[in-house]
Amino acid sequence: MADILTPALGESVTEATIAKWTKKVGDAVKKDELLVELETDKVSLEVVSPADGVLGDIKAAEGDNVVPGTVLGSVTEGASAAAAPAAAPAKAAKADTKAAPAAAAPAAAAIDITVPVMGESVAEGSMGKWVKKNGDAVKKDELLVEIETDKVAVEVSAPADGVLSIAADEGATVTPGQKIGSISGSGAASAPAASAPVTAAAPANTGSAQVSGQASGAKNETLSPAVQRVVGENNLDPKAIAATGPKGNITKADAIAAIGQASAPAPAAAAAPAAPRADQPREERVKMTRLRQTIARRLKESQNTAAQLTTFNEVDMTNVMALRAQYKEVFEKRHGVKLGFMSFFTKAVVAALHEIPAVNAEIDGTDIIYKNHYDIGVAVGTDKGLVVPVLRDADTLSLAGIEKGIGALGKAARDGALTMDQMQGGTFTITNGGTYGSLMSTPILNAPQSGILGMHNIVQRPMAINGEVKIRPMMYLALSYDHRIVDGKEAVTFLVRIKELLEDPQRALLDL
Repeated sequence: MADILTPALGESVTEATIAKWTKKVGDAVKKDELLVELETDKVSLEVVSPADGVLGDIKAAEGDNVVPGTVLGSVTEGASAAAAPAAAPAKAAKADTKAAPAAAAPAAAAIDITVPVMGESVAEGSMGKWVKKNGDAVKKDELLVEIETDKVAVEVSAPADGVLSIAADEGATVTPGQKIGSISGSGAASAPAASAPVTAAAPANTGSAQVSGQASGAKNETLSPAVQRVVGENNLDPKAIAATGPKGNITKADAIAAIGQASAPAPAAAAAPAAPRADQPREERVKMTRLRQTIARRLKESQNTAAQLTTFNEVDMTNVMALRAQYKEVFEKRHGVKLGFMSFFTKAVVAALHEIPAVNAEIDGTDIIYKNHYDIGVAVGTDKGLVVPVLRDADTLSLAGIEKGIGALGKAARDGALTMDQMQGGTFTITNGGTYGSLMSTPILNAPQSGILGMHNIVQRPMAINGEVKIRPMMYLALSYDHRIVDGKEAVTFLVRIKELLEDPQRALLDL
């Protein structure tokens, strides 16, 4: 007779609840077949049969709480079981390290880590840096590596608990479905067994174990991929982050809030003398990311393909700024989003595109495709490069809808969470160099679009108003356009139309 034992539940986890038995007493079972599912406050665990035979008895019913080492039931070995279910090896793969506490159970089969589908038209990607090293113990759903494509970064997490074996090195080119590593239960099996005596004594320290798990180990081991990204990119210490999650876990908001706290001592550190140049290499060669390579290639292709020209104008932002100042508090209370400038510019752009449809068109061979929809790309700068998510059907959105849409896209871009669909199919692009202090620029077309509007910094300048010199908040506007499809008259008219709508925003409300 082989006992079915509760496996080790992970650091700081002292008990689990029986969620479901998949077999009844007297049922024939196969070795490594799933018998019972356990739930902890962090993960769900599967317990498999230690041998072929018949389920003899069940000692812990559904809903019971158990601790590591508890006998859940037993299997009478040697009894007749179904001949050869083909699923047995697959179940063994699921078992990974969870059956380790049962001495009779051998190591589970390795589970392949494969490249996920990376989106429509994306045929390959480049391996980023592995978060774990070859031979490291990992937990299910723990972030292992990012794969960079020419549009987005795709996260790959561990499919199960176990030991990592790496098959694709950093920088390697991989395709969807390709094996890049595996998770084996064999190496991880020894760890729970070795810690079993300590775990048995754990109930005496249950309270402190739970607290320390939430304050240290639990934070490091169970961070969600999104939290891991924020922690990794900002060099945060998970132990120093105040957790507000429902089970003591760190949320993404917790990690983002910790960035400001971590950067607070920076001014004092800045006063320290800079490291001598002798301590740094004179040159450093770093391979471009796939996203950066794509940005470089597409921008050069755009320059080589389109007949690009740029026309400039300036807009007096007085009335828009006054309108925004007057209603921004009421607007935010009503709609739950701040009233910014982008919604005014987007509205003005859509109205101008209605009037000058060539700027909303594209060339396909010897054809011109006029777009009767208005999907506005909004350029967003991120740590990994410039991306242009698309605000769909902007002509149907209110100012609040535009602000919410742009805010959500910007957040997804900075978090690396944009989908392929969110980055394709734009008809016109707006880029705001003013957020970085740019006074004037000539933006490059986002091919195959025929127009892109560049916004710039708002600067107080003396202007001649009705024969008098007055100080006004002025912004330079730049429209780059494809002269193959957009004539100079159309480009200038388009930009003047935007200027008129921004200087007299009531015109947009009256459709004038």
